[in-house]
Amino acid sequence: MHRGIQKMREIALVYLDRSGGLQKFVHDCKKYNDSKQSYAVYRFIISINPSDITELDATLGNYILHKPIQAAEIFQSVCFIAIKTLSLIEQLQTEAQISVLLKPTHLPPLPSYVLSLSAFPFNYTSQRFYMSEGIAIAMGTVTKYTQGARFLCTEETCPFSEGFNYIRVHLPGATESATVRNDFVCSLCSSPLQEDMKFRVLGDKQIVEMIDAKVLHALKGYSNDKSHFRIQTFTVFLRDELANKMNIGNHYQIIGIPACVQNGLQATLCIEANSVQLCNPDGPPFVGYNFKYLLSLTSSSCWRFTAVLANIFASEIVPPGTYTTLKLAILLSLVQTCDKENADYLDLLIVTSDTLVIDRLLNYSICLLPRGIRHPPSSEIFPSVSKDKHRTGSASIQACSAVLAKGGVCYIGDLSSYKKDKLELLQSVLESRTTTVFIPGKKYGEEADQQVTIPIQTNFWSFADVDSSSKKHMQKENFLIGQMDLGLIPPNLLDVFGLLIYNEFPSCQLSSPLVHHILKKAITPESTLYKVSQQFRTQDYEEFILFAKNLHVELSSEAENLIQGYYIASRRVRRDSIHGSTLSASALKILISLSKAHTKLSLRKKVLEEDALIAILLLEASLTLKHGKSALCVAPNPVFPFDLVDDNSLQQRDIYLMQCHHQLLKFIGAYGPGIHINEE
Repeated sequence: MHRGIQKMREIALVYLDRSGGLQKFVHDCKKYNDSKQSYAVYRFIISINPSDITELDATLGNYILHKPIQAAEIFQSVCFIAIKTLSLIEQLQTEAQISVLLKPTHLPPLPSYVLSLSAFPFNYTSQRFYMSEGIAIAMGTVTKYTQGARFLCTEETCPFSEGFNYIRVHLPGATESATVRNDFVCSLCSSPLQEDMKFRVLGDKQIVEMIDAKVLHALKGYSNDKSHFRIQTFTVFLRDELANKMNIGNHYQIIGIPACVQNGLQATLCIEANSVQLCNPDGPPFVGYNFKYLLSLTSSSCWRFTAVLANIFASEIVPPGTYTTLKLAILLSLVQTCDKENADYLDLLIVTSDTLVIDRLLNYSICLLPRGIRHPPSSEIFPSVSKDKHRTGSASIQACSAVLAKGGVCYIGDLSSYKKDKLELLQSVLESRTTTVFIPGKKYGEEADQQVTIPIQTNFWSFADVDSSSKKHMQKENFLIGQMDLGLIPPNLLDVFGLLIYNEFPSCQLSSPLVHHILKKAITPESTLYKVSQQFRTQDYEEFILFAKNLHVELSSEAENLIQGYYIASRRVRRDSIHGSTLSASALKILISLSKAHTKLSLRKKVLEEDALIAILLLEASLTLKHGKSALCVAPNPVFPFDLVDDNSLQQRDIYLMQCHHQLLKFIGAYGPGIHINEE
């Protein structure tokens, strides 16, 4: 066995030399040597490519993958010999002072290397490397742990009463008491050992709770996926250079060593993370054939493809041709989802008396995204703080719905059911796209209070029940033409929502196609009522939206001029003597977001005037509901003024939209002097 160990040491040295690891090791030693300080532990991180080292020596490769702690001891010996041979660190005395952390670049793509908490039996005592993926749903604050410590024999005549013979370092899965406690004894004279506190080495530690990404299916509230699976969180320990490498709500792939940690009577499965990598799943590289064919059929106009798409969308929930404006707005919001900073968000607030159908439609739509979350009313929308369940006494930040919906949509249900403080917090988040968590230091064992700012990178959907709103408060007098009574919802909150939409069919006037659809679905829930549902399946829409949302679009100068012209003219028109302009500063961002969304939905990369026109009509209809009609005076349903049943109706809609464009140019010319717009 000794001969085998010696051979693996030689191979380890060859690998370090060939991979560049030896050069990095010498550089790390130089930093220790230059400090002229004597350390208890000298820590080195060595990157290992399992494929390369297995080609050199299969035994050592197998050792690293399946016995990483013993493999680290092999590299520890190699490092010690190198330091002594080359005189790299003058202060180093014993091999025990060398602490080596092996970091594999990857693991073999085999099922046996994937951590699955639902696969039994699970051999968590093997202490080998596993790969796992998940979403960070809770994060603790960074605390200290003992990375290494020096102990001395209390018997003065013992040779081990001085020097660096008793060095204890943290091992994966070990608790603090395994590294530092007061009942260690000398192996030579059996006298008690005492820690030399001057040489204690502290490191950073952070506890993260993760959960399998499959949990997002359960949080959608509705899904076509009928499969059953087990959901369980697992604890990840981030140490030293990995602390603060994770952000709450993100999807990560980690490599680590599992361990079972005892907390009183409870045993918790934990993973000591060795490496952390952010997962960014790419969208599909193509669009389905039926969508491509539809695009080619409607290529004569910039408006027809999105019109047909909105007309036939969600045919499993509502009949084609109904709720068309709302469905277009939903599609625009879906393709405008992104988890990047300074993204163009598009939030929807639907005013309706038909809450059941609207709820079904929104539930169906969020399931088209990987991160579509239906917020349960019993929990918090935004992150909260609680005590860490591992009895460390430190604070743990819980993700909650808005963070789990990162890069997607958070559907928060009926807005009129939330209390004033919740609505104020929602307004603040929609304005800043961040939320702040306060951590009182006294409560969580810290010297000072902390404030953690968390980005909220999601679109919000909600609806307001006009029937319940009108019953709960006295209606105001002197409403302007086109304005809706929304007294229960604060005006400032209405302004920060991107679009306010009033659906076409109140519950007292349900259309006959919708009644027929509901009855048919109640009798035969699994039936396909429309041919278009077979041509454009739910899976096709999922792929289409993932493709469209990843398109990078840019504003053309013509579209930019039209948007700016409308915005400036509207600010001059929509004003009163007391409050000034009723058009909020966020309206310009909303216009740009809507224009880009319509461009993405059209599968183009340049925002045209046609896209800007649709955005302006949608926003003007929304502003009319909030503040009443303006001089632009659009129809109640300006984007879809009549049913789309054939090519002739699509042609009529194109003519109508061109007339709207001409009317808009006149409006800008009259109320936006000094703005140059090209008129054809």
